[in-house]
Formats: sequence, structure tokens, C-alpha cells
Amino acid sequence: MNLLDFLFPKRCVGCKIVGTYFCKDCILEIAQTELVCPFCERASIGGVVHPGCKRRFGLDGLWSLGIYQNPLREAIKKLKYKWVKELALDLVNLTLDYWARYQPYFFELIKKDQGKNWLIVPVPLHFTRQNWRGFNQAALLSKLFAAKMGLEYQEALKRVRSTKPQVGQLSFDRRQNIKGAFALTGQSIKGVNVLLVDDVWTTGSTLKECCYVLKRGGAKQVRAITLAR
Repeated sequence: MNLLDFLFPKRCVGCKIVGTYFCKDCILEIAQTELVCPFCERASIGGVVHPGCKRRFGLDGLWSLGIYQNPLREAIKKLKYKWVKELALDLVNLTLDYWARYQPYFFELIKKDQGKNWLIVPVPLHFTRQNWRGFNQAALLSKLFAAKMGLEYQEALKRVRSTKPQVGQLSFDRRQNIKGAFALTGQSIKGVNVLLVDDVWTTGSTLKECCYVLKRGGAKQVRAITLAR
């Protein structure tokens, strides 16, 4: 045990037991439910967008590890607001373990393509917010996913204007707040498939706006991956 572990020991985000951020019992407490279509948010096998919901510049699917309630909610809050970056690895490992056991549809597509023409792209923060926080949690998660899945990580998006926090805003206000907030960084994404990563899906406004920019830039498919919704 190093000095930091001694002074600030890991505690389970659920039961507070010392030694880990997620004990075996609390992992089982992560609430999961049916995956949903990212357009109408009705149940969808594999989180694939319904044929009738497809839009030219819309998301092709949505996958979330669990529902935004404890212990998952507490873990995300610690990662996002208390800068416990070590939690990111545990959350990614939990997600990959779930994928290995249940083989989500997009995972099958990646294996079929042998990972070619697939990118992992994080939802970006505005530079002022990232400088204040010191890191972008979506980028941190994305880099870990990319390294463990053998896929290319690319910061294909940038946030071109600062926006109000989405928390507490109504759905319409969220859409208006985020509209036009993103742009491509200039790297080519024409014909590629994208796994677009963020921590939480609430109304989906941010991820949908990012998808719109990516597809306008030539991305073939865009599937959203979040820890919670």
C-alpha cells in the first residue's frame, strides 16, 4: 500500500467498505433495464434505433451500462465532480465485462469488421471548463475503452462555445442550449463508424447534437455509449 492509499483509501461507492470502489455485492446493485431506441426512447433490442425512427443525421443506437441511480450515480458523481479519476478504470472494466457476457449488437459489428473503420470519440468539454476541472471524464473513459478494445481514439469533435450546464434544464431548453455548440476538429471521419462516449444520457440532447455534426462530416454510423441513463 502506498502513502496515498493509506491516507485516502478506496471505499466502495455503495456500501463504503474499504479496499475497492465497487464491491461484488454493490456491482449486483447496478440497476439495468431494457435498452431503448435513442430517438423515441422506447424498448429496442440491442438499443438499435427503430427503422421508423431512423434519421439521416441521427444516432444509430444507444447503449448504457445501467440506470442513473446508486451505486452507479455516486460513482459518476465522484468521477465527474470530485475528480476521483481512478474510478474510470473500474467503470470501463465493468462495462467491458458486461459486453463480454451479453455480446451487444454493436460489439458484434466491431468484431465482424475486426475493428477497422471504427473510432471511439468523446463528447468534448469547452476548454474553459476542462481547464477548471483538469480533465474531461468522457475523454478519460474513451481512451480506456480504446486501449482495451484495440480501437482508434480520436478527438474528432471540439466545443466551439461555452454553454450553460444541462443539469436542471427542460428538454427543449437543453436542445436550444447545446445547438451549434460543436464542430469537427478537422480530422477525417468520412466513412467511419463512431462509438460516441459520454457519462450520462438524460434527454440525449448533447449526444444527438454531436452525432449531427459527425454525420454531417461524413461518419457512416454513430452509436452512443454512456455509463448511465
